[in-house]
Amino acid sequence: MAERTTLDTNLRSVVAKAATALAKKDLVTVRDLLEFYPRTYLDPTRPTDFSTLAEGEYVVVLADVQHAVTRKMRQRRGSMLIASIEDGLGNELELTFFSAWGHENALVPGRRVLVSGTVSHYGGRRQLTHPEYEVLGAGAQAGSTFGEGPIPVYSQVPKMTSMKVAAAVDLVLHALAEVPDPIPVEVRARHGLPPLSNAFTMVHQPRSTEEQRKARWRMKFQEAFVLQAALAVMRHSSDAVPAVPRSAVAGGLAEQFRERLPFDLTEGQEQVLGEVTSDLGRSVPMHRLLQGEVGSGKTVVALLAMLTVIDAGGQAALLAPTEVLAVQHHRSISAMLGPLAEAGLLGGAADGTRVALLTGSQSAAERRANLLMAASGEAGIVVGTHALIQEHVQFAELGLVVVDEQHRFGVEQRDALRAKVDDASPHTLVMTATPIPRTVAMTVFGDMETSTLTEVPRGRQPITTHVVRGNQPSWVQRTWERVAEEVARGGQVYVVCPRIGQEDDPDLPDGADIGPGGAIAAQGASAAAPEEESRAELHGVLQVERALRELPATAGLRIGILHGRQATDEKDATMRAFAAGEIDVLVATTVIEVGVDVPNATQMVIIDADRFGISQLHQLRGRIGRGSKPGLCLLMSQEAESQSLERLEAVASTTDGFELARLDLAQRREGDVLGASQSGARSSLRLLRLTRDEDLIVAAHEDAWQVVGDDPDLADHPELRAELDRLDAERAAFLERG
Repeated sequence: MAERTTLDTNLRSVVAKAATALAKKDLVTVRDLLEFYPRTYLDPTRPTDFSTLAEGEYVVVLADVQHAVTRKMRQRRGSMLIASIEDGLGNELELTFFSAWGHENALVPGRRVLVSGTVSHYGGRRQLTHPEYEVLGAGAQAGSTFGEGPIPVYSQVPKMTSMKVAAAVDLVLHALAEVPDPIPVEVRARHGLPPLSNAFTMVHQPRSTEEQRKARWRMKFQEAFVLQAALAVMRHSSDAVPAVPRSAVAGGLAEQFRERLPFDLTEGQEQVLGEVTSDLGRSVPMHRLLQGEVGSGKTVVALLAMLTVIDAGGQAALLAPTEVLAVQHHRSISAMLGPLAEAGLLGGAADGTRVALLTGSQSAAERRANLLMAASGEAGIVVGTHALIQEHVQFAELGLVVVDEQHRFGVEQRDALRAKVDDASPHTLVMTATPIPRTVAMTVFGDMETSTLTEVPRGRQPITTHVVRGNQPSWVQRTWERVAEEVARGGQVYVVCPRIGQEDDPDLPDGADIGPGGAIAAQGASAAAPEEESRAELHGVLQVERALRELPATAGLRIGILHGRQATDEKDATMRAFAAGEIDVLVATTVIEVGVDVPNATQMVIIDADRFGISQLHQLRGRIGRGSKPGLCLLMSQEAESQSLERLEAVASTTDGFELARLDLAQRREGDVLGASQSGARSSLRLLRLTRDEDLIVAAHEDAWQVVGDDPDLADHPELRAELDRLDAERAAFLERG
């Protein structure tokens, strides 16, 4: 007896001839193919408009045969056929076959045909040479894939036409046994959703536009529902292990620290701190996302939360994404706490604590000393990078995990740190300075409560942003003159580059100017057109530093560099020198993106700014204007005119991080936003769009959390449990490969 075809069946068992080609598109199982949804549909009653077809474009068109001519070929034996199809608007497209056999009886004038091929031009006319086609309607071949409904058009698969993909889907649909449905019957009934097996047929072979829309809505809902169910299970699982309540202690370190602050907390900080301390006092572990604009005061709130936990007998771990940021946190926390962070040291507070630092590149002696402080409980606060997650790092009593810049970490890394507590769950506070639209917060951080700091602390200075077009040499020259003027006025400047560069790159010519094209052009020379230069030629830190030392405007400035290939001591020394005002211009990669705080830094030049994302540009820009002087950010681009420049102009037009986050989400794929660690090997969102499906996401969120709340182990929902297990296995396999 033949095995039943299921969603996990390999396509070689069902469509052997097409399986090799489909595998090149990562379509290996029946599920993969059925989730390879049509990118659009053609209306069988309406021909395609040919006027926009471009040479070299792979197209799938629907049209009527106007006439067909067969004639003998001059250079070789046999006959060729040239059929002309028309779009109803007066535009024609020729179909050329160098062997007329088999086509003469099919391509008859008056018949409607579905045709696919690559557009070319011959004799001033558009044509498709030896295209694939299928006759529709009365002249249709026996066993035609297409009925009278909308015709699916698929993204191009190597060596397969859209029609062949549709034929493979047809075979799979006919072979498929009953499909397990992860959406419970009662949820489907509430929203009028068809069963999954029906939905697959409706989305690939719809009988009407309404039917395919209904099917796609169902598939979107499933994506949202399964993701929300995974988050709900995660939350219930962590809540099942209670936390140790960490209530505020009168007269403790938290209160003493507040008395040391030279400013009052904003109203927003007070509100968020109240939410956090309330969570910390419960036996249910806190899962809270704290988001806020750059400079909104998240670190002070987090530090007060850490001190509250220390007062109650616990420890706090602060996980930072880079060594530069970890060192910066360690230094700034130690400075803010003063004697409170010097317990056991001369002049330290008797009831104080210590702040330990763990990074991957510490010396063995430093590392041993800090590991001992963490394991013994001497250090109430332990700051570190991924090094904190390693197995040999132990805590005496970890009560709070603070994760800075959550988008740099996956769920697995967050959980690895929480797992260091035996028989209890630590409280978790996640911070991000990248504002998150509501749908993303609900989709990525659905297992967390959200607190938002919208106020900017008093005294925060405004930042003006301008776009500098690299194809305007005078603008580029003026940029570096403006840098020198800023330094002359007592300010300091960041210059951010997209790459480090190579030590052995050739030295730059005397009197060089940092110009367009990703190269260094001699000053006074005309700018090369961007298309003449490789898009890969990006400016590097090492080359830009040399160029700035050569430029007349900046040659006399004190210039330093900072990048990820430097040793920790070297990076630390550079940042200390910049903070002390001993460096005028710091040329760096994005290691200064978050957390770096130099109040005297008043200007930033971001080179090749079009290569950075909107949120990243906003983050970088937040490094300036942190003192008493306003900030100026110059976004330099090699592009002349492009969508990239539109993004830069959008960043220049507003400092509202939430508005920019919405724009960023609209322009980027959801898979990029969620990150591989959130979504597995491929983005689990194929149809769902976080920018336009908010109502659907909210509905799926409510339903999924109710289902999991009523049945945390999903014992009564085996299909949903199986789907979550499959996604977990896919994610684990992806992480293992990575």
